[in-house]
Amino acid sequence: MATDTEFSMAALAGSARRHIRVFQIHQFLDRFAMGLTVSVVALALSDRGLDLFQISLLFGVYSVTTMTMELPFGGLADSIGRKPVFLTAVGASLLSLALFLATHNFYGLAVSFAFIGFGRALRSGTLDAWFVETFRATAPDVDVQPALAKAQSANAVGLAMGAVLGGLLPDLFGAAAQSIGYSIYDVSYAASFVVMLGVCGFTLLAIDENPRPMNSGALRQGFSNVPLVIQDAARLALKHPVLSILLAALAFFLMATNPVEVLWPTFAKPMLEAGYANSVIGTLTAAYFFAIAFGAFLSPYVSRFFQRRHGVTLAATFACLAAVQIALALQGNIFGYVGVFILYSVLLGVSETPASTILHRCVGDHQRSTLLSLRSLIQQLGAALGLVLAGAVAEIYTTSFAWIVGAGFLLVAAILALVLARQLSREGG
Repeated sequence: MATDTEFSMAALAGSARRHIRVFQIHQFLDRFAMGLTVSVVALALSDRGLDLFQISLLFGVYSVTTMTMELPFGGLADSIGRKPVFLTAVGASLLSLALFLATHNFYGLAVSFAFIGFGRALRSGTLDAWFVETFRATAPDVDVQPALAKAQSANAVGLAMGAVLGGLLPDLFGAAAQSIGYSIYDVSYAASFVVMLGVCGFTLLAIDENPRPMNSGALRQGFSNVPLVIQDAARLALKHPVLSILLAALAFFLMATNPVEVLWPTFAKPMLEAGYANSVIGTLTAAYFFAIAFGAFLSPYVSRFFQRRHGVTLAATFACLAAVQIALALQGNIFGYVGVFILYSVLLGVSETPASTILHRCVGDHQRSTLLSLRSLIQQLGAALGLVLAGAVAEIYTTSFAWIVGAGFLLVAAILALVLARQLSREGG
């Protein structure tokens, strides 16, 4: 496995630098729209009268929809192009937001969450693959991890700034929303709808992709080819054991961390005064994403500390996450909780790009989108299983205990990452 030359922004060609900036702006806008709702989604569902079990079921609908659609739509992006598939994902997001605003019952909300999962499946392996392919065309043999880290930072900053506004809007305009029959949290959803329209416009104007022949049978073929895609992916994993080990580690990683990501607002809110809890939750959500952005910024330096041995970097990060997740579960004071939560978020940011770098090195462009979709499918499976298990444990015991149990999955992921590091060493990567 060949080793890429070290990344240097100043040494890149102008086209490569412009490519990174365009993708950063796009990722910022897309995640800003998502951030407007992510800080209030659990609270918005509670405000609609749903209990914790029903909230978990809705996130399960999202995960199952995503898993069901990942592979056929990943192949669709390879067939007809990344840009049109991403634009369809934006349309699904707009529809999910409209449905959320229009209904308060569980079944209507389930349809909304299904469209969120549908949009997630469409997004998976689309513009990320476009970015990597175009970057490698403009900057051949350059280490792609720092470029991915820059995009990941823009991604997290967009989520953070969206979360700040998403937390403030209910306090600022919630009373006006209630006066016309809406929830205070619907203000954040309406704002997300408007920004998502902007994402659609920016994608149309700024994302440059050579048109591919439109194949009217591509979608049908995508579904019919799912068994073949799975077979090909399995063969690829057998050919590259690195992939199978990496995907297993990421599944255990999501089993541990997804319940924290979904349930933390309901865990933190009882520590806060009711009068300003929403704004604090929004601010803490922003701190969460800024910390992830900072972790993504640190990721290349952490990788350099481990001599760019990405498997070792993952193992160390997962082990640290396990310890910090246990510490987070034991917090009972908001000040201690915030400090541990931010450290946890930084580690999440550090973990992203080493895994992505390993995956991208293992595949060619013709399979990149499909394999990214397979990665997302496996991660969603891990996330769904982790959330169901955490919900069951939390129902019997407490959320804290559920998070402590989840830390065990992070230790399994760390062990797998050490095996991965050994395999990478054998392959010369």
